[in-house]
Amino acid sequence: MELKELYINRRNKYTEQAKNQKKTVNSISHIRFLVFSVGAGLAGYLYWIQNYYPAAAIFAVAAILFVYLIKVHHDAKHKHKFYVTMVLVNENAIERLEGRWTEFEDKGQEFIDDDHSYTQDLDIFGQGSLFQWTNFASTFWGRERLAEILASPINDKDQIYARQQALDELAGKLDWRQKFFAEGLMASGKMHDPEDLCTWAETSNDFYLKNYLIAVFKILPFITIALVALSSFNIISPYIPVTAVAIHILLLLYRRNERAEVFEMAYKYRGNLRVYSKLFTTFENEAFKTEHLQDLQKHLKSKGGKDAYSQIMGLERIVDAINNRNNMFYIAINILLLGDYQNIIKLEKWKNNSGANLRQWFKVLAEAEALSSLSNIRHDNPKWVFPAIVEDQPGLWAKEMGHPLITKGRVSNDLTVDNSQSLLIITGSNMSGKSTLLRSVGINMVLAYSGAPVCAEAFRYSFMEIHTSMRTKDNLEKNLSSFYAELLRISNIIKAAERAAKEGTQILVLLDEIFKGTNSADRNTGAKILLKKLSKERAFGLVSTHDLELGHMEYEENLGIKNFNFQEHYHDGEISFDYTLRSGVSTTRNAIYLMKMVGIDLDEEQNK
Repeated sequence: MELKELYINRRNKYTEQAKNQKKTVNSISHIRFLVFSVGAGLAGYLYWIQNYYPAAAIFAVAAILFVYLIKVHHDAKHKHKFYVTMVLVNENAIERLEGRWTEFEDKGQEFIDDDHSYTQDLDIFGQGSLFQWTNFASTFWGRERLAEILASPINDKDQIYARQQALDELAGKLDWRQKFFAEGLMASGKMHDPEDLCTWAETSNDFYLKNYLIAVFKILPFITIALVALSSFNIISPYIPVTAVAIHILLLLYRRNERAEVFEMAYKYRGNLRVYSKLFTTFENEAFKTEHLQDLQKHLKSKGGKDAYSQIMGLERIVDAINNRNNMFYIAINILLLGDYQNIIKLEKWKNNSGANLRQWFKVLAEAEALSSLSNIRHDNPKWVFPAIVEDQPGLWAKEMGHPLITKGRVSNDLTVDNSQSLLIITGSNMSGKSTLLRSVGINMVLAYSGAPVCAEAFRYSFMEIHTSMRTKDNLEKNLSSFYAELLRISNIIKAAERAAKEGTQILVLLDEIFKGTNSADRNTGAKILLKKLSKERAFGLVSTHDLELGHMEYEENLGIKNFNFQEHYHDGEISFDYTLRSGVSTTRNAIYLMKMVGIDLDEEQNK
């Protein structure tokens, strides 16, 4: 079965289940109304004819059944929402396959960094980015972790291979992954940065954990309720329970603002905690085979050996109780039962048992979300390969490598960058594919470092820092022209190359139309000096240019420069490109032709 057909079938299945579940939700709602109406009516009638005991019994049964149906209705609604979300997950999968993923809302805009060594030039974040194509993470730290993996490569062979194995296993768990994604998407509100929650969990307030205070706050409500009962039967003076209630009020006023801040913070994360508990449950209860995923699960335990999801659910229940503070009846209940103290004691006990682990649990969950996102690449592109890491020689060797983000009309090429040809000069006319080739190399390297498969039939690489200069632009705030911004960028690349040469490491540079902001003579001179400098520092890279004269540098000794080019073709007045990489310097140019295509008549202008 083709992937698209698979996703269509799953979408249709969950659409049907959502329709049936909606009928169930409506039926339960009708039954609940019927129970309320019949129970209240019958109990009221019996009470009216003075059959008090049967009336009370029927009312109690109806009330219990009604409360039970509320829970059943809530569960049925949650199940319906789950099916609807699974429909959305599969619709998104279809859109990815059809190349419509650029319409997805989450683009990772906040991760854009113009000063980063490659993310801006390689479309890692923003519109049409690798993040937009890849991300399924819904939690705040899950998104951050995926962004970190894409922007901060690791140079550890064992870690990368461990990720590859984990992604391969996750790719085969389509049902589990989609459920994991759906649980995250069902968040009822914004997923907040859990930093404040973690900081609170790591900071104890021993005042509320003192045994004598806990005992006092547990005993006082019983005493006060007993006094109220005795007063109602005129056994004791009413002033005594009034005095007890006044004491409760004074206790509630003590440190009131301190408790209010904690409750407000806890309430802020109420909706998030429900999502976290579902995600933890889904991840912890799955049986994984790879060591990396099993290690993540092992880190989801409290110091008492309890699972993270049960501890998060416990915190969720406490926060739900705190939410009752918004209930109009809570004031009376709070005064009588010292509810604020009961809740703050529960929170502090929870912190004492599990708070120190909360940050680690969230980090583990973030890692699981990031890996699940990347594993979708493996599932949807089964012909792509996991790259091999070469340690005995530096370089990059790719067979049939293409641009991962191009889903329609992708053209693949073989490419070798090693000591024999360390700097490739790519020439060709406008729109022929030069910039796309550079980005293909860069994005595939980013995927390789992340442990994901790459868009190629075969791919081997050594560890190299990625540095690019492709998309420099004016910066009005810093009063920088695009040319000066490019100079600063290239200066940083030279420094990186010098540092790498001293440390015995490698860098991979991707330069698109270098020094395009100046005249052709200066551009040509500057490019030659730069290429010789990069060659001297043993840097690897690809350099695209329109300056065909740079092609002569291939014949200079010991530079390691090799020429490659793209060509265009003309037929019946139409221009076409095959995007096939060829050896040698380009022999074609198309600027004049393209000008005429858009309506600029150069012959007419020259005759004026």
